[in-house]
Amino acid sequence: MVTSRGRPALCSAWRVWKRGRGGWKGGLGRRRRAVGPGGGCYRRARRVGVRGPVAGSIPHADNWTRQVAEPTDMAGAFVGTWNMKESVNFDEYLKALGVSFAMRQVGGRLKPTTIISVDGDTVKLETKSTFKNSEINFKLNEEFEETTADDRHTKSLITVDGNKMMHIQKWDGKETSLIREVNDNTLVLTLTLGDVVSTRHYVRAE
Repeated sequence: MVTSRGRPALCSAWRVWKRGRGGWKGGLGRRRRAVGPGGGCYRRARRVGVRGPVAGSIPHADNWTRQVAEPTDMAGAFVGTWNMKESVNFDEYLKALGVSFAMRQVGGRLKPTTIISVDGDTVKLETKSTFKNSEINFKLNEEFEETTADDRHTKSLITVDGNKMMHIQKWDGKETSLIREVNDNTLVLTLTLGDVVSTRHYVRAE
């Protein structure tokens, strides 16, 4: 993808460029960590042709192809069905959220399944259990309104950095983070609210 000014529209890890006399100069600018499964911008991306040499990349090349990651490509490692196997300190986290005792008793006994899928530029995250199902649809890096399973109405933002999917919820002056970290066929969800931390451990379904 090339913008109307002829500048390559690269992924966030390589997005800062400078245009100089005689063509493109070596403007890698802020070189941030490549994100996405297996190396982000390079391994899970579609190819886009950009004309002009890039210093530190392919010297003296007139025509070259760089792989560019769409935001949803970064979510690829998380796609699948994940079954919960273990939960630590979840009752304290629910209590910090303001969930009632009765609902905490129910929630503590459940072993939900999380299903993550991608359709175009939209990511769908479903949580299913014998008690209640929930679903959110969102675009990475874009704030959206979310109604949580415990009926909070939040402003939420989800981003991906390498093997971590970071989900931030804000409501009524409060903020909680839900960080999913995937390693091969395991996923750990870390829930944090203030000084309360809970972890939930999942395995990928066969």
